[in-house]
Amino acid sequence: QVQLVESGGGLVQPGGPLRLSCTASGFTFSAYAMSWYRQAPGKERELVATITSFNRDTNYARSVMGRFTISRDNAKNTVYLQMNSLKPEDTAVYYCKRISGGFWGQGTQVTVSS
Repeated sequence: QVQLVESGGGLVQPGGPLRLSCTASGFTFSAYAMSWYRQAPGKERELVATITSFNRDTNYARSVMGRFTISRDNAKNTVYLQMNSLKPEDTAVYYCKRISGGFWGQGTQVTVSS
């Protein structure tokens, strides 16, 4: 069965970097587009970034463009979200999602605070 497991969250100071990982199993990872979402307390879940399967084309929410980078390593069945120049408003639970089928991971907490 499809399984997505996020890791790498934690407490970071404003301006700092953090890298999230999402390891997939139960399907042919290289064939699927993947995405990262986030949800802050009291807010709706929002799309952060996507990456396609073959060309690895990416797109980002305007709020993170230029600061976040989504990438994938098909040999490791892993999607990454490199977050730089973090702001307090980036604080949220971050979720990995397989776009086709709408499969979600359990989420990982990112807290940006001094």
